Amino acid sequence: MVIYTVRQGDSVYGIARRYGVSVQDVIGDNGLQNPGRLVVGQTLVLPAESVVHTVQPGETFSQIAALYGVTQQALAQANPSVTDPDRIDAGQRLVIPVTLPRLGSAEVNGYTTGIRPATLEWTLPFLTYLTLFSYEARADGSLASLDDAAPVQAARAQRVAPMMAVTNLRPEGGFSSDIAHAVLTDPAAQDALLENIVGALGGGEKYYGLNIDFEYIRPEDREAYNAFLRRVVERLHPLGYRVATSLAPKTSADQPGLLYEAHDYPVHGELADRVILMTYEWGYTYGPPMAVAPLDRVEQVLQYAVTAIPPEKILMGIPNYGYDWTLPFVQGSSARPLTNTGAVNLAAEVGAEIRFDPQSQSPFFNYYDSGGRRHEVWFEDARSIRAKLELADRYGLAGVSYWTVNSFFPQNRLVVDGTFEVIKRL
Repeated sequence: MVIYTVRQGDSVYGIARRYGVSVQDVIGDNGLQNPGRLVVGQTLVLPAESVVHTVQPGETFSQIAALYGVTQQALAQANPSVTDPDRIDAGQRLVIPVTLPRLGSAEVNGYTTGIRPATLEWTLPFLTYLTLFSYEARADGSLASLDDAAPVQAARAQRVAPMMAVTNLRPEGGFSSDIAHAVLTDPAAQDALLENIVGALGGGEKYYGLNIDFEYIRPEDREAYNAFLRRVVERLHPLGYRVATSLAPKTSADQPGLLYEAHDYPVHGELADRVILMTYEWGYTYGPPMAVAPLDRVEQVLQYAVTAIPPEKILMGIPNYGYDWTLPFVQGSSARPLTNTGAVNLAAEVGAEIRFDPQSQSPFFNYYDSGGRRHEVWFEDARSIRAKLELADRYGLAGVSYWTVNSFFPQNRLVVDGTFEVIKRL
């Protein structure tokens, strides 16, 4: 697998020829809607295993290295027969070390809040778990129903373990501290919720396990949440179900804020089979423009998380979307959500050049709309996904979790397949 960044003057034909792959593969694998209109800074994932370059008259070692985006040192190491890089001959064949290494095996979870059947079928091969979002708990312990039969069946047909998500979302949207408090402090409501969860799991024929995603829990309900989690595990483990929880991205045990204080990393790490860290939304709808999941911020969360939770239980969150902000940013204004593919298409439409921020390891671009207003767009591409997968591997995590897999992003699957052997649990 090669991750190629488009340069000025590139064409699909020229890139395909340089790397020895077919034009059809470049177009199809990357889902290019207009192959004749590449964007400078856009990434393409190429199915190249090895590249051999024939030196052209006048070419230098440094020019060839730059052509393929590799260092001269790496090029020299791949061609030990070249004793003097300043003396290469036309017609000489050089091995180009462009293929990214695979990093071993990992689990991959994908959340869905409603996905088209065609996108689901395309996505399932690179998933370990498909988490259906969500069954909404009510204050009395009842559960709102979810139309989940078709995606559960499709997941099982491709050996993907379906997970049932339970949340404290309101019917009109938004997480409710009141619903969480009612369930966590009322024994009758909690008993009812447990019975309803067991019933919805389907007796082993439907769901593989449960994902508890309770957010914005009052700090004073922290111990009640820990006790509830213990009850869930004690009830579901004997029935053969796995239990996962979703946690806010904390950088310390005592991090203040309604989102963080009731999420007790050590207790969840002890009790749950998997812990999903929601490492995204630094750049968010009502905030100033920035990367949705800056790699440096994500790593700060991991640095604390692995001290409190066994790394082999952690799934690191990855966003599958971006945002378009209007500048100058005004507090209270909202950004427009974009798919990653939609962001590249927008850059093509407005004639923007995509840049890459080395600190956040994320792509972005600017443009002016028809009204003369400046915009800033941050999203994910093959480079940023690869950087996040490498980070998860470096910390020895169980794997990663995507929010969400609803939108079609072909490079995502290519990069995952080229980086990990995806573990199957069914």
